[in-house]
Amino acid sequence: MTKGTTSMGNFTRKKTHIRCRRCGHNSFHKRHKTCAKCGYPDPKMRKFTWIKRRVV
Repeated sequence: MTKGTTSMGNFTRKKTHIRCRRCGHNSFHKRHKTCAKCGYPDPKMRKFTWIKRRVV
């Protein structure tokens, strides 16, 4: 009767994202094999016009 929340509690301990080898951020999805920040392994860098880059 307690299948659900108790079973799903085990999913939170694993890391979903690891460090990307191209951009260096911790946004490479291990299972999907894509980076959420730069789009690696796609040859083009991921960028959108609605993203405002901060100039330091």
